[in-house]
Amino acid sequence: MTTFRMPADEAEARAVQDELRPRVVLDEPGPPPGVGRVTGVDVAYDDERDLVVAAAVVLDAATLEVIARSTADGRVTFPYVPGLLAFREIPAVLAALEGLPVDPGLVVCDGYGQAHPRRFGLASHLGVLTGLPVIGVAKNPFTFRYEEPGARRGDFTPLMDGDEEVGRALRTQNGTKPVFVSVGHRTGLDNACAHTLALARDFRQPETTRRADALCRSALKEAIGRTGASPGSTIGRTDAARPGSVAD
Repeated sequence: MTTFRMPADEAEARAVQDELRPRVVLDEPGPPPGVGRVTGVDVAYDDERDLVVAAAVVLDAATLEVIARSTADGRVTFPYVPGLLAFREIPAVLAALEGLPVDPGLVVCDGYGQAHPRRFGLASHLGVLTGLPVIGVAKNPFTFRYEEPGARRGDFTPLMDGDEEVGRALRTQNGTKPVFVSVGHRTGLDNACAHTLALARDFRQPETTRRADALCRSALKEAIGRTGASPGSTIGRTDAARPGSVAD
């Protein structure tokens, strides 16, 4: 595992991305869909208190049942800058992943991997730091262009940056808006799309993202209650649920 380094400013953050980007592995297919474990990660913020909460929810890839979950919270230590979002989110996400009592398997981020101006979005950054296979499944295409895919589940079109395919616009449910899938680390794009479809059985978003989103929002409310009304309170707590103990 590579140690996370918090940059002092935007220039240093971009330098960190440039330094770590060559470590992204793009020639592995990744684990097959429907096998083993898959983990969703997501974050929620309270801007008034500079508070960020991350959640990690592990699912059985075959049944989509929850195996384990973990949350972590703390202070926001980097400003919001497009293209540098990982530096706001990764410290809490890493803490949530470290709090899991089981191996997470494939990790699914609500964000981008190679679909990033410097080809190093949150999913790639997290993959390099943890060594885990990671994909990004985002709700919008960031700055890239695409043609509308067909209306049927499984239809897709390339997400393009100039002449380079950086991801895919993928229809996960008939007639819904597409999601935007990109490779993070140690997983191919075909496999990333297959995982996304396997995880989005009933809804537009993968079940991993839905579960992690609900958990981090709930954990944010609890964290605000612990910190009280004072903006800027510092906290650092991780909660983990072991297999068989999750009531979801």
